[in-house]
Amino acid sequence: MEAIILAGGRGTRLKSVVADLPKPMADIAGSPFLEILLRRLEKFGYSHVILSLGYMAEKIISYVEANQYSMKISFEVENKPLGTGGAIRRALIKCNEDHVYIFNGDTFLDFDVNDTENFWDKEKCPVMVGHYLEDTSRYGRLIVEDGFVTGFIEKGKPNPGFINGGCYVIPLNYLDKWNLDENFSIENDHFAHSINQEKMGFIKSKSIFVDIGVPEDYFRAQKILREMR
Repeated sequence: MEAIILAGGRGTRLKSVVADLPKPMADIAGSPFLEILLRRLEKFGYSHVILSLGYMAEKIISYVEANQYSMKISFEVENKPLGTGGAIRRALIKCNEDHVYIFNGDTFLDFDVNDTENFWDKEKCPVMVGHYLEDTSRYGRLIVEDGFVTGFIEKGKPNPGFINGGCYVIPLNYLDKWNLDENFSIENDHFAHSINQEKMGFIKSKSIFVDIGVPEDYFRAQKILREMR
């Protein structure tokens, strides 16, 4: 299995508690958050991880190169902001298998990799991992029918339901219609339109979803991820 981790953001909302570091390098229970993600992918048998980098890329590269992993780790550094979609589009050049997992470098999401692989083998369509929340107002909500995502409900509505967990499985040619180095959001510019044109599978996460993008969740992550290790 191959994976792309989007780790190029500036983390401006986290600057008050994590200064002079790219967001994925924020300390969580004694380790960089990115290290926790990498070791988890290593545990589940991923063979190749591409780190999509931008802001302070050299700090992430230096850290990873100073450590040893059983999987191959590659780097794709953007010269200008490309958005989530543009960053994935560029990183896909380094992928070799017929599908790739996409992860956010500031989100920890617990889900069943075997179930996801089985779904991919059966359907050969993009897959989105969703997480259930009692209040989805911060993230927006997924419309899920018979195991597939069929639509999106905008942020701001405090209803229970499944949110986009920020983890996807996509075929290698999934973003070929976009130009290389074109700046676009995979969520707002691609998914919002493609959802009416092609199937998108749905996998439910397990109990843990941690987004360290804001200070209150960063502090919450300290306790949750410490207990997991």
